[in-house]
Amino acid sequence: MSGPTLPRVMIAEFLGTFLLIFFGCGAVHAAVLTGAQSGLWQVAIVWGVAIMLAIYAVGAVSGAHINPAMTIASMIWRGFPKSRVIPYIVAQVAGAFVAAAALFVLFEPHIAAREAAKGVTRGEAGSEMTAMCYGEYFPAPGSIGAGEGPYSPEAHLQLTSLMSPGRAFFAEFLGTAILAFVVFAATDSRNPGAPISSNAPVFIGLTVSVLISVIAPLTQACFNPARDFGPRLFASMAGWGSIALPGLNDLNWLWVYIVAPTAGAIVGAGFYDFLIRPAHPAAK
Repeated sequence: MSGPTLPRVMIAEFLGTFLLIFFGCGAVHAAVLTGAQSGLWQVAIVWGVAIMLAIYAVGAVSGAHINPAMTIASMIWRGFPKSRVIPYIVAQVAGAFVAAAALFVLFEPHIAAREAAKGVTRGEAGSEMTAMCYGEYFPAPGSIGAGEGPYSPEAHLQLTSLMSPGRAFFAEFLGTAILAFVVFAATDSRNPGAPISSNAPVFIGLTVSVLISVIAPLTQACFNPARDFGPRLFASMAGWGSIALPGLNDLNWLWVYIVAPTAGAIVGAGFYDFLIRPAHPAAK
């Protein structure tokens, strides 16, 4: 029997990415807009659980890549069919976009109230404090909206001076490389130290949670081009405009949140396959 049809795996990737973004970005919405989370770890563990659930839900059908960087790394190192790369990525971005739209429907009154309380206009400087619920920024702009006072351009400028584009690129590259390394190790049938296949999603999710705990204050911890671009695209259409999607005026978001995770996944997965996997017993 042949594997699942292309439409079916695309639906699986769409739904898996939808679950990931709805729960993960939903936790960000709740934290930023309502103060529902008391610390970064609470948001981080929701992201980890979201990945676990998405993999358990659709992994048997599509492999639950739910991340273009992992799809590309799988094509390069594990023989994933080239003909399915673009359909997978389209499904992943679409799932992220629709999840962002669903969250906007649920939280828009809270977004408007936050912007009014801080004296910012959606689509203008300072509205990063709500746009961060969708696309990502470096450094994480949460502190410009913290406290009871209005938005401060001076505080915003001081915050942005703490994280250069090069350092942000490295953070996303390194974080995704570590994630890809663990994913390839945890799912390698030749690895005697890997968890049983039914437990691999737990360790992958926990890896993401730990990485978010370290890197989120710097870049919001993307590690997934679809996670950034789908919600970012939606936000640009929902009133944030160039604050969400700067276009050619500022391509740092493209380098940091699209190119860096993709390159990181390729390098991290390759590091495992070239330097670690050959030491394991050959598959029988």
